[in-house]
Amino acid sequence: MIEAGSAAWRRATSDDAVALRDLERAASLVGLAHVFGELPYPEDDVLARWVLLLDDPSVVVEVVDDDGGDELVALAAHDGETLRHLAVRPDHWSAGLGREGFRRAEAAGARRLWVLEHNDRARRMYESLGWRPSGTTQECPWPPYPTELEYAAAPSP
Repeated sequence: MIEAGSAAWRRATSDDAVALRDLERAASLVGLAHVFGELPYPEDDVLARWVLLLDDPSVVVEVVDDDGGDELVALAAHDGETLRHLAVRPDHWSAGLGREGFRRAEAAGARRLWVLEHNDRARRMYESLGWRPSGTTQECPWPPYPTELEYAAAPSP
């Protein structure tokens, strides 16, 4: 297992689009099964979103490759003000990669993010890092359209 302190983050390229989709799918199917249940994973839509994000010069997508370089184990996507996506392959959960990806986005200026209301694992991590719900909500674009909460960084002292 790759630990956070030894992870080599790199900037993703358009060649990583399918691997980004696959990593996000792996994390979602395990971590969000209680939200999305047996609904089919929106593979084509998620892949199309990654292609657009990788082509957007305002978005930074950083990844960690597994030891063999065949798959991705972590991703963090941010645009200078918002943490857009953060995912870690389930067999690497609790290795600190999520926190490290979060900190990278925060260091680049991210001060807000959206998280599913019932993504308790992610919410615990964000709250342990001092972020709090802003009170703003929106509907997730994927069926069954669960609620997303906006989180904001704690104000600087």
